[in-house]
Amino acid sequence: MPNTQLDDLDRAILRLLKSDARLTIAEISNKIGKPESTVHFRIKKLQERGIIDKYTIILGEPLKPKYLAFIILEVGRPIIEDFLDRYVEYITKTLSALPGVLFVAKSGADKIIALVGKNDKEELMNFIEDNIKSIPTLRNVVVLPVSEIRKGEDIAGFLAEV
Repeated sequence: MPNTQLDDLDRAILRLLKSDARLTIAEISNKIGKPESTVHFRIKKLQERGIIDKYTIILGEPLKPKYLAFIILEVGRPIIEDFLDRYVEYITKTLSALPGVLFVAKSGADKIIALVGKNDKEELMNFIEDNIKSIPTLRNVVVLPVSEIRKGEDIAGFLAEV
């Protein structure tokens, strides 16, 4: 496992880049009061160590979905237990391909968690009804509409597709 120890300077650089990855080395240097050569070296080392994997964008209000819901799907266990893994894999792939499905993860052997987003509350609920609750052999579907985000408010803009 690579060394993931970070000192205060690494953390300061990462905090600035997380808030705005467009900052130049000169701007970062100016904000933290360290020479540009030091900042450049540290960023290069953070990339080499895999601490910084890539730079990306977070979509703004016009493109990110306005209404979100977490959905927990519990897959019914088939008579032949060996088919469960394949069926869960099939459902996760199917969900991942649907527009508006922002996140899909497996939890345990028979549960799937998805984050779905749409621009209209009714559109979101209809999408869930038509595309998710209609999946055959689901034992249970729990829909948790997101009413307020306390941390991670950029998640929809980060995950939204264009």
